[in-house]
Amino acid sequence: MERTAIKRNSGFVAVVKSLVSGARLTMRHFLKAGKRRSSEYVSDESYFDQKEGAVTLCYPYEALPVPDNGRYRLHNEIDDCIVCDLCAKICPVNCITIESVKATEEIGSTSDGTKKRLYAPVFDIDMAKCCYCGLCTTVCPTDCLTMTPVYDFSEVDIKNMVYHFTNLTPEQAEEKKQLFEKQQEEMAAAKAAALAARKKQG
Repeated sequence: MERTAIKRNSGFVAVVKSLVSGARLTMRHFLKAGKRRSSEYVSDESYFDQKEGAVTLCYPYEALPVPDNGRYRLHNEIDDCIVCDLCAKICPVNCITIESVKATEEIGSTSDGTKKRLYAPVFDIDMAKCCYCGLCTTVCPTDCLTMTPVYDFSEVDIKNMVYHFTNLTPEQAEEKKQLFEKQQEEMAAAKAAALAARKKQG
C-alpha cells in the first residue's frame, strides 16, 4: 500500500513539474512574441542569427522570397516564340496546346535574332495539369518559355488555370489561314502552268 501511494505521489509530482515547465516555456514565447523576425530566406547568412521573435508572416502582405531556380507558374513571351512546338512535344502531361499558321509575309524576328515564320493562333498552357518538371523551358530554343516566381495562383474555377498566349485574334487567325491557302493555290497553279508550257515546248 505504501509503495503504491509513493508511486502515485511521484507520478503526480512528475505531471506537475511537466505542466509547470510547459507553462514557463509558453509564457516565455508569449512575452517574446512582440518582436518580429524579418522575412529572410533560409539561404541567407543571417537567417539563424534571429533566435527570438514571431516567425509567422502576415501573408499576403509578407512572403518569403522564392529561390531563383524555383519552378512555379509558366509564362511565354509570345513575341520571342517561333512556334517550334518542342515544348508541347516534350511535355509529359500534355498541358501545352499549340496551333500554328504559316506566314505569307515576313513577320519579324525574336530578341535573339531568330526569324519568325509562323503565327500562333493558339498557345495555351493548362497549369492545372502541369507537373512543374521544367522540361519545356529547357528545350525552348529562344528562351521565351520561363517559370516565373509566381507560386500563388489558386482559382475557384479550374478553367481559369488555362493561360492563353497568342499573337492573333480568332478573326486574324482565320484571315492568315485563308491567305496561306490562297498562296498555296496560286503556287500550285503556277507550277501546273509551267509544267504545261514545258510539255508544249517539248
